[in-house]
Amino acid sequence: MVREIADADFEGLMKLYVQLHDNPFPKKDERVMAIWERVLADPDHHVIVCEEDGKIVSSCVCVIVPNLTHGQRPYAFIENVITDEKYRGRGLATACLDFARDIAVCENCYKIMLLTGSKKESTLRFYERAGYNKNDKTAFISWL
Repeated sequence: MVREIADADFEGLMKLYVQLHDNPFPKKDERVMAIWERVLADPDHHVIVCEEDGKIVSSCVCVIVPNLTHGQRPYAFIENVITDEKYRGRGLATACLDFARDIAVCENCYKIMLLTGSKKESTLRFYERAGYNKNDKTAFISWL
């Protein structure tokens, strides 16, 4: 089942995120929970999850960004694409990305952007099969 995150999904999402760049499981303190509440309350911040047998096994984030160009149509940004290593190769991340695309279409976005730090050919081919291309733009990052 693919859906948007709910308040009760904090633990499940954080367990999945441990596999994303070896993130440590965050301490469930006031600061972290304030971020969680902010994400849940933001109508432009969509955390999409795929759940199987009551466990969150895949996810991506889709943020809708208001915009003053392109006829004042917003754009979408995809981040934190992850599937539990035991569930990979089953189309779950693609289902999350398709759900994000549906949100972007409903929000009248003119484009969706996605960045990956992966250099693995299999990952790059996965994103291309999901409808993204690496030819139209050049990405630059300045880490803070």
